Amino acid sequence: MSIRTRKLIGAILLLTLVTVWALLAMAIAQFVFRTPNSLAAGIYYAVAGMGWILPAMPIIRWMSKT
Repeated sequence: MSIRTRKLIGAILLLTLVTVWALLAMAIAQFVFRTPNSLAAGIYYAVAGMGWILPAMPIIRWMSKT
């Protein structure tokens, strides 16, 4: 498989991952934070916002293989 094809597939996978991750994070937050607690919500969104990086690493590594 050529590197261009791998990068195209990887870009589509990354966009899908980020979209699904954001939707899941918002859905979980709707159930967890029914009462307003801004400190806990802020920590949750910071962790959830950075959490997609770990699943993205193998995709990026696969994209950059030669």
